Amino acid sequence: MSIDEILDDMDELLDKAAGVPFASHKSIIDGERLRELINDVRLNVPQEIKHAKMVEYDRDRILKEAEARAELIVRQAEERAKQLMSEEAIIREAKKYASELVSNAKAESEAIKNATDVYIGKRFKEAENFFSSGLQDVQQRKAKLDKVRKNSQQASAQATASISRKQVQAQQKGSNS
Repeated sequence: MSIDEILDDMDELLDKAAGVPFASHKSIIDGERLRELINDVRLNVPQEIKHAKMVEYDRDRILKEAEARAELIVRQAEERAKQLMSEEAIIREAKKYASELVSNAKAESEAIKNATDVYIGKRFKEAENFFSSGLQDVQQRKAKLDKVRKNSQQASAQATASISRKQVQAQQKGSNS
């Protein structure tokens, strides 16, 4: 189950929650189920990290391939230059061509590396934003739940105090009679 699915389940849990009497903006939720969903989020976070590591692995693989390709191009250029060594002008031209190939290969390798770094940076930023947003959402929902509990306890305490006052008044009337 992905983190998005778990967060959707949390939303659904809140949407299906029963309302608190006399407090329409508050709800009672299954705390055990919410705790299970939070634990599921914790278990799925390593999956997102594994994904990021796979992206990093792909970047390293691409860089190694680019370097191998550059080395191959250099070797091919050097071989071609050796074949053309019969005349000095041809040799200079071959060296120039090999140098250009090496320079182009290095530039291509650097461009691939930079593009990969940008991509990984973007993916890490997206992951950071996703987890930050999820954490803020969980914190807000927890704060709302705490507030509901506190208000419920206050209402219960007030009701108990009101009943106790009525009982005392009833006893006083009974003893006055």
